[in-house]
Amino acid sequence: MNEKQYKVMSQTGASGIVLGIIALVVGVSVGVLSIINGARLLHEKKNITF
Repeated sequence: MNEKQYKVMSQTGASGIVLGIIALVVGVSVGVLSIINGARLLHEKKNITF
């Protein structure tokens, strides 16, 4: 019985680590894309005439 609980705990721990890494990568990617788009908008702001 203890072996089954040990397996479940191992799988849960591993999946937690994997989900954490995925969340980190997605967060960094979204942050970088936001910075790039913001910089592009600020750069193109010069070309707007009213």
